[in-house]
Amino acid sequence: MEENKIPFPEEITHLARINAILEKALDKAENSVGQLEREYRDAKRYMADNRGEIDPDEMFQNELLLKQTDRTGAFAAEGRNRLVRLKESPYFARIDFLEEGSSHAETYYIGRFAFQYDREPLIFDWRAPVAGLFYDFENGPAGFEAPAGYIGGELTGKRQFKITAGVLEYALESSGNVRDEVLLKELNHTSDEKMKSIFSTIQKEQNRIIRNEKAETLIIQGAAGSGKTSIALHRIAYLLYRFQDRLRSREVTILSPNKVFGDYISNVIPELGEEPISGTSLSDIAHHQLEKVIGFLPEEDPLKKMDKGWAERIRFKSSMRFLRLINEYKKQLPYAVFSPEEYRFGVFHVTKEWIRARFLAYEGQPVKRRLELAAEDILERLRTENIREETLPRSAQIRKSLEAMLIIKNPLAVYKDFYIKMGIADFFVMPAAKTLAWEDVFPFLYLYGVFEGFRENGITKHLVIDEMQDYTPVQFAVLNEMFRCPKTILGDFGQVINPNHLHTLKDMRSLYKNAEFVMLNKSYRSTWEIIQFAKRICPNDLIEPVERHGEEPDVICCADRKEEIRQIKEEIHRFAAGQNVSMGILMRTNEEAERMAELLSEDCEVNRIAPESTAFVNGVSIASIQMSKGLEFDEVIVPDVAQDTYRTEKDRGLLYIACTRAMHRLTVMYAGERSKLLAGEGESLRRPEKL
Repeated sequence: MEENKIPFPEEITHLARINAILEKALDKAENSVGQLEREYRDAKRYMADNRGEIDPDEMFQNELLLKQTDRTGAFAAEGRNRLVRLKESPYFARIDFLEEGSSHAETYYIGRFAFQYDREPLIFDWRAPVAGLFYDFENGPAGFEAPAGYIGGELTGKRQFKITAGVLEYALESSGNVRDEVLLKELNHTSDEKMKSIFSTIQKEQNRIIRNEKAETLIIQGAAGSGKTSIALHRIAYLLYRFQDRLRSREVTILSPNKVFGDYISNVIPELGEEPISGTSLSDIAHHQLEKVIGFLPEEDPLKKMDKGWAERIRFKSSMRFLRLINEYKKQLPYAVFSPEEYRFGVFHVTKEWIRARFLAYEGQPVKRRLELAAEDILERLRTENIREETLPRSAQIRKSLEAMLIIKNPLAVYKDFYIKMGIADFFVMPAAKTLAWEDVFPFLYLYGVFEGFRENGITKHLVIDEMQDYTPVQFAVLNEMFRCPKTILGDFGQVINPNHLHTLKDMRSLYKNAEFVMLNKSYRSTWEIIQFAKRICPNDLIEPVERHGEEPDVICCADRKEEIRQIKEEIHRFAAGQNVSMGILMRTNEEAERMAELLSEDCEVNRIAPESTAFVNGVSIASIQMSKGLEFDEVIVPDVAQDTYRTEKDRGLLYIACTRAMHRLTVMYAGERSKLLAGEGESLRRPEKL
């Protein structure tokens, strides 16, 4: 790609015109924001200076005016900020489209945001229907779905631009080959502290997922580096644009594996012009639902050595069989937990058969809610029978009488009864009084919802679940009960961290029979050489690396542990002197990451990503492979890849995850006997080991 040579002089002229108009619009917006800020300050000052003299009606009106000015000012400031970002890079593409029946092609410039001036549309939002032509078609017959229906015609021209600080760096006639070249140029950049938006390089197969507005539940199985998280977030931005009258950012929730990952992806939605979306985790959900109900321990590091019984319990509770058992018990619960008796109050009485019928009539409601509704029904019946105007009980009194008819009185007793009734009592162990182990939290919560009912979870109208392979079937069952809304679910069952989680993509299909499934096999993050190296560790013929070449991964043999630490420090110093901005040193467990951080921090500036960490920063980060999920680094070092550390089939998956965090450079180190997982059958590594 030849840079700094613009073959289309008219594009330089057009950009100059747009820049001038944006400057005018920005001046106008700045003046508007300034005026509103002055009005707000003046109103506040007037109210403060005259608080004792203004009558209550005038004070009330002034407060309303102040709130209105504040809202208008915030809206104006948001518009101004959009213009500032547009001025930096107004658009990235142009399409010329000849609509059927027209005599001349219309020109559309496509950018991050739409922009019009004096009612003239100058830039179209990348999410607009017409913008789909750029992503989905080459020159020739084309069309798009508009609100009024399908519009067909011919795409007569496509151009791509790179505009930085308002200056046109290049303008290219776009084609499949050129778009690949532009994509590779973007992929060769160094990483960032935040995930970046990809609206200018969205590929055709990605665009189909992003613009899928019909799927109630969309499940994305994507290989490492396929961009699945970014695509899911761009889909949310598209849905917010497409259904802006029905869906707002505050009504979207993303379920992330940890707070570091949540911080890493937090910039994407705002960068696309929408308000930030809220994030949560399984732990957050459990704390909200079970506060003052029961305590629980946090999740243990899944790779930490624990007793055999603990591992067996986790394996069992991550299975579809366990979910089937708990669903079987759930169906029986309303019949088994409540034994109605005749209700009497003064001269009134209601038979137990009538009470049972009312209780069972409220199918789908929690047991406690059924009792409330049945109590209201009893009271209503007593009112109709009360021809002598006798004193009647309150609804709460009736409900208390009904609650006394419960055979099992509380959620923990219900949960214990489940294990006894299903003949699996050995699989429930409490680590302390009134405290659950993590593997019991969501099974307990599932039955808690059936018995007590869930607390309100807010106003979520769309749930995004990332790293789906890390959630168990019963955890999905709870999420489905709590969030009865459309979902975008994504992950990679080739990247399972917990060796005791045995569920599969096939299980996901059975959990979401009506969902739409899509597969993403093209990997964009890592160079061709790194992906080939990873595929020799964990063979997968479906993964298709982008043809972006770089250095062969290094495999360094060290005489002992001391030599390995010295080599890591050398790599850190080389990195610090280079152009790359992020390096990940990835250890097998959180404990090993903590020890490595202690060893290196004496001589090097390093940042540890721990389970309690909340932010991702550039520089050298030390993390467990579990905590690195979803992140990417310019360079990755995987230490201690010896046979006694990485030897099982589950370890194969861990190594694959660690290697595929690297964008440009990968270094693997070991002392002693090298792990046999490092080479596929009959294959040797491409480079000789450094001694």
